[in-house]
Amino acid sequence: MAVVVLAVILLSMVGHSSGTWCVCREGLSEAMLQKTLDYACGAGADCGPIHQNGPCFNPNTVKSHCSYAVNSFFQKKSQSQGTCASAGTATVSASDPSYTTCAFPASASGSGTMTPVTTTPSTRVPTTTNTRPYTVTPSTGGGLGIPAGEILDLWRGVEAVCFDVDSTVCVDEGIDELAEFCGAGKAVAEWTARAMGGSVPFEEALAARLSLFKPSLSKVDEYLQKTPPRLSPGIEELVKKLRANKIDVYLISGGFRQMINPVASVLGIPRENIFANNLLFGNSGEFVGFDEKEPTSRSGGKAKAVQHIRKGRSYKTMAMIGDGATDLEARKPGGADMFICYAGVQLREAVAAQADWLIFNFEPLINSLD
Repeated sequence: MAVVVLAVILLSMVGHSSGTWCVCREGLSEAMLQKTLDYACGAGADCGPIHQNGPCFNPNTVKSHCSYAVNSFFQKKSQSQGTCASAGTATVSASDPSYTTCAFPASASGSGTMTPVTTTPSTRVPTTTNTRPYTVTPSTGGGLGIPAGEILDLWRGVEAVCFDVDSTVCVDEGIDELAEFCGAGKAVAEWTARAMGGSVPFEEALAARLSLFKPSLSKVDEYLQKTPPRLSPGIEELVKKLRANKIDVYLISGGFRQMINPVASVLGIPRENIFANNLLFGNSGEFVGFDEKEPTSRSGGKAKAVQHIRKGRSYKTMAMIGDGATDLEARKPGGADMFICYAGVQLREAVAAQADWLIFNFEPLINSLD
């Protein structure tokens, strides 16, 4: 009888309460939901209720448990901006997700204390018949927990780090922003999404995007004057930390030198450490194309750039950090030893699933260099 009364009370709360919650998005794979769940529990969410015999254990699905965990983290952080998985795995909701015996807190006071779970990481994907509780390792920063020991050792011993620029060093896609400035933003952005997801060859997507708006030299100059670089939070601190540790930093981008040079200047990265495409203009400043000799102008080009750097400088260990399929390609023999997927701007699930380390901000990389 007491259980029935409790259920009635909770259902009443669902129908009439008001507040703000954080829930995991629909359409994500169970593996990505599991990573998001592990991050939230490790970063301090109260995940006790989703353990076996807890009030929120059933339904025993990754999606249900993920939503409870990210909401707990969101509430503990006082619903601060960016704490509802800003990379795209979760979203803010005005609808109370509470159900039967499980009440989702709508404020920090209902989320328990900020104590992360400290048991062995779980690698399984739960099913409705599984009776084991969730167990995760606490995170050292904003990423999805601590990576495997050998990956952490590789990062700490790295001699050079190569960064993608668009949606990694910067919070936007440079070609999309330039296209928007020139009046062709939507069509170009659609091509960018296809290129970064790896569904079309990069060189095909690059040529197609440029053909849609053909930027003149004067238009590019005007854009640069009116649009200073928008750097991702923490990138300046990370680059500073790397350089202080005598670790060389490179920018390897499918974007354009004209737009990346200002970024390199802000970060103190020498021009010779930039590998990017180059827009070509005629005598009157009209757009005539791009330099197809640049390795980054085609699929596999970033991998070739990293291999070129490694061979020329004889680095023993290198890392590639980015968000797209072309960045993932750089992890290969003779190239990068590890690929770190930065999902702080765009979460490309197919890429993230193959990363050595998935992060949502640069804090875990900074902290692990101490």
